[in-house]
Amino acid sequence: MAGSRLPRQLFLQGVAGVFMFAFASLYTQIPGLYGPEGILPARRMLRPQGKGHWQQLWETPTLLWEAPRLGLDTAQGLELLSLLGTVLALGALLLRPLRHPLVYLLLWAAYLSACQVGQVFLYFQWDSLLLETGFLTVLVAPLRQVPNRKQAHQGGLTGALPHEGLPFWLVRWLLFRLMFASGVVKLTSRCPTWWGLTDDQHLAAEPGLGRRKKVSTSWPKALLATLSLLLELAIYGLLAYGTVHYFGLEVDWQQRTVHSKTTFTFHQFSQWLKTVTLPTVWLGVASLAWELLTALWRWTQVRGWLPKLCAAVQLSILGAATVALFLISLVPYSYVEPETHGRLWTGAHRLSGAVGHLQLANSYGLFRRMTGLGGRPEVVLEGSYDGHHWTEIEFMYKPGNVSRPPPVVVPHQPRLDWQMWFAALGPHTHSPWFTSLVLRLLQGKEPVIQLIQSNITRYPFHKQPPTYVRAQRYKYWFSQPGEQSRWWRRQWVEEFFPPVSLGDPTLEMLLRQFGLQDKSPPRARNPSSALAQALHWVRTQLSPMEPPTLLWGLLGAVGAVRVMQALLAPWSFRSSPPDRGEKPKPALKKNSGAASEQANPATTNCSSSSRPPRQKK
Repeated sequence: MAGSRLPRQLFLQGVAGVFMFAFASLYTQIPGLYGPEGILPARRMLRPQGKGHWQQLWETPTLLWEAPRLGLDTAQGLELLSLLGTVLALGALLLRPLRHPLVYLLLWAAYLSACQVGQVFLYFQWDSLLLETGFLTVLVAPLRQVPNRKQAHQGGLTGALPHEGLPFWLVRWLLFRLMFASGVVKLTSRCPTWWGLTDDQHLAAEPGLGRRKKVSTSWPKALLATLSLLLELAIYGLLAYGTVHYFGLEVDWQQRTVHSKTTFTFHQFSQWLKTVTLPTVWLGVASLAWELLTALWRWTQVRGWLPKLCAAVQLSILGAATVALFLISLVPYSYVEPETHGRLWTGAHRLSGAVGHLQLANSYGLFRRMTGLGGRPEVVLEGSYDGHHWTEIEFMYKPGNVSRPPPVVVPHQPRLDWQMWFAALGPHTHSPWFTSLVLRLLQGKEPVIQLIQSNITRYPFHKQPPTYVRAQRYKYWFSQPGEQSRWWRRQWVEEFFPPVSLGDPTLEMLLRQFGLQDKSPPRARNPSSALAQALHWVRTQLSPMEPPTLLWGLLGAVGAVRVMQALLAPWSFRSSPPDRGEKPKPALKKNSGAASEQANPATTNCSSSSRPPRQKK
């Protein structure tokens, strides 16, 4: 990855695209989630504690502390950050000069600022992953972009700077931690589904048809490449053998299926985890040391004292940052095995604790337990005017109406709908925000209603808020083939949230218990300020569009600009002058006087200002 600029550009564009969708998706949900009338108002998270400005900013690192200076409240400041983040990420996705470390630092700081007030709706692992990846992108992005003409002239390859491989090593280390931990937690959870190996009915793969072009190289490099390939094949062979042996893989050729069963116990796996976790840390140390030595060797190949000095400074800074981030990441990585966590170097613990609130490194463990095999649990809200006749409140994105097909949501992330699924996995007391949602529906707050239905007329209580609200827990299954007009089957399980109304003692008790009775006044703002009016105008223009439509529109705009760039790139390359320092190649002479002109340079120079001779066809 360090030998070519193409992987780096793809990585930078990919992260910029993810930031763009993340900011744009969050922007559409801010009023209902974090506004003054939202489910969890953001201003609750930013209450001055009488500390100094810089200490307050360090303990809660968010740019939203500066919102009052702009005449905005916290929610409006979050809207401004989301809009700026979307535009900045869009620019980095389309324009190479904007793929700069400073741009990605601003994107990371803006998303970190949002996460500081996002509360439970921004506590997902992909938010942590985006923060960690976004900070690594700051190190990956080059300080100076190579001009397109030069890159095209060199076939897309340029000489790698000594430090370029270090940030990519951190990216690979992140991918390893993500995959390794996500696999470990599935077995340490003792989930019977993961241990029983019953999610996949069969495995199938198509052989690749790709071909590699042969590149002429010296025999030492060819030998090294061959040895590397053999080592890689040996590792894959050992992994395949271990998988077949320990998971008892058997192929049923008649039914074309693969059967498997675990052949080890939880105690054996725990012992194996204790054995391998610490060696993987040392393997990471050895790999990083090799990467540092490789970078040092590349630095020795730099010619000229000034370029060598600049390369030394960059290598020192990037090397120190890489080592520091690696040490920080060891702490969350070692959470998978308690004994290894306790045996880590104390300096790593101190360093991780000092910057832990910046989320530079996080622990991962996707889908620790498999849920929904006996039916997908879902919470269905219901409203009533008399307490006897109940009407279901249907969400736009989560399962509800059994006759409605699952909608196309990506790349939008409906955070309320997703949290409703998490709430269904336990009692409502495990999801305190749900009580606030019930309160906002009883109050008829439009920003929250628009999270449920962007078209208010589709909300059954849009004319008058319901007097009572309750919630039921169901289990959902996909319908069987042949069932007409039904996408889901469902079965009632139990009451999830009791019927309540405004002023109900049960509702008031829950609000006090969860600290949701926020009676403090909103932070000072100036609604007549130009910035506040501009934000209100933008919100008014974009609110009629459903969030997926808005994000797909962004994607379509990016695609259209990309097509135009691809069409105009050849013409701009042809019409562009040569780079400074590049001498134009002399044209070949096809006329009869070419030999005499080449033999007499003086004649050629003197005649350069005269009319050029005719060429033979």
